[in-house]
Amino acid sequence: MKQNSWRSAYNKNQLGFKIGISILFLGFGFILIFSQSFSVIPDVSDNNIDTPVTEKNLKLIPSDFTDSPNKEINQIHPKVTNFLELNVFPGNCCEDDKTGKCDIFSGDWIPSPDGSPYTNNSCRWIGSDQNCLTNGRPDTGYLYWRWKPKACDLPRFDPKKFLEMMRDKSWGFVGDSITRNHLQSFICILSQVEDAVDISDDKNCNKNQKWHFPSSNLTVSVIWSPFLAKTDTNGVQTSEIQLHIDILDKTWTELFDTWDYVLFSSGKWFIKETIYYENNTILGCHGCQDKNHTDPGFNVAYRKVINKLFDFILNSNRQKTVIYRTSTPDHFENGMWSNGGRCDRSVPTKEGEFEMGLLNRILREVELPEFEKAEARASEKGKKLKLLDVMPLSLQRPDGHPGAYRHFYPFAKDKNAKVQYDCLHWCLPGPIDRWNDLLMKLVVDG
Repeated sequence: MKQNSWRSAYNKNQLGFKIGISILFLGFGFILIFSQSFSVIPDVSDNNIDTPVTEKNLKLIPSDFTDSPNKEINQIHPKVTNFLELNVFPGNCCEDDKTGKCDIFSGDWIPSPDGSPYTNNSCRWIGSDQNCLTNGRPDTGYLYWRWKPKACDLPRFDPKKFLEMMRDKSWGFVGDSITRNHLQSFICILSQVEDAVDISDDKNCNKNQKWHFPSSNLTVSVIWSPFLAKTDTNGVQTSEIQLHIDILDKTWTELFDTWDYVLFSSGKWFIKETIYYENNTILGCHGCQDKNHTDPGFNVAYRKVINKLFDFILNSNRQKTVIYRTSTPDHFENGMWSNGGRCDRSVPTKEGEFEMGLLNRILREVELPEFEKAEARASEKGKKLKLLDVMPLSLQRPDGHPGAYRHFYPFAKDKNAKVQYDCLHWCLPGPIDRWNDLLMKLVVDG
């Protein structure tokens, strides 16, 4: 299925719109200078925190969190000097494109009495940090919504049909903790038909795991590779990350030919303090303090890695379906990870009510045009390359994050306890389950 919605939105330029956005960014830039404003990029699901974070250690973030430095915009992203270049705002919805295909990525959340296809009691694969109901989240209204495209209806993910379609097939999910968050949702839905069997080499490690569904002989793997490229980090940052932007991560490249379907995603980790290598030579360093390195901008590194990824995919010999998932929003309000940011909303917002953060605008400035170029090349070569654009529907779900309930009953002892909120990852069950409705639509139409 062709994805025309994001392409038309990306290419649309309107003078009045630009002027309005320019005014908004002048104010936004002023705020940025005097406050911490960037989304931090933790790997929350790798932290096993059993007790609430107290007031005195609220800013003592685990080592795999990234606390963005308090920098001006041009220091964070030196290659962007005109915010009108970041033309990644959703445009007006096209009811149907010229091919008659429905734009499944443009729509609204509507009430749904059916709720989630699974519960915290019916799936054993939910990570503790995203198990919001088990951790004591008191409201459940966030479970009773579904995504409704504006020009058509979107069928729910059908696990029985999916398992039948995927007989003797293999799937790979490659990326960071949001990828693992999505994978757990995917496994939980399928497990309502047949419980998955963990066939991982190391069952005590949740970085790289593999499951088997015996009735259909479907295997599903998740591979931890937050940059998709070679690094010296295993997820716990003790110093600057050494990132080789011209060498893909062999953790997944060596498995690539074993998969029939692969979902890639990345982006968030590129904001971390990182030394970039190209041809085994230091290209620069992002976010490094007191070092004699230039900062080329994390968008430059991200673009180079994405290009390398698409080159690898398009030059591969085996026919397969490859899906690239776009970056996802956070919904911190009144602060960020380290200074009391929260996400206490209990219902979805409407389109346009919640602004996309600057980090995601920059990431989309890379993702969308690079995917468009790769998609054109894939079409010429007869390759199946698809975009899973989860940003539009996810941006409207500030109610879907664990928040304080990444901790087990965080307010049991003190209703005013100071706890660290997770407004980046997603509750399971929760809105992230609807990503799989989109995923199945892409696969069925493909």
